[in-house]
Amino acid sequence: MTEFQLSEKDFIPLDKLLKITNLVQSGGEAHQFIDAGEVLVNGHTELRRRMKLRTGDVVEFRGETIRIV
Repeated sequence: MTEFQLSEKDFIPLDKLLKITNLVQSGGEAHQFIDAGEVLVNGHTELRRRMKLRTGDVVEFRGETIRIV
């Protein structure tokens, strides 16, 4: 499991997290995977592209798990 440290804000949008962690190459690609239901947040399929992820949230995508700290 990878941990992602929030820095400036108290949240990060889901699409931005996928980009920053290099799980996708672009925001457009992130949107495609989210729209297809391939991203889980806290164990549930998440379809909101800009869902605000906060400390304690867990994202699962293509075998990778990221916990927001």
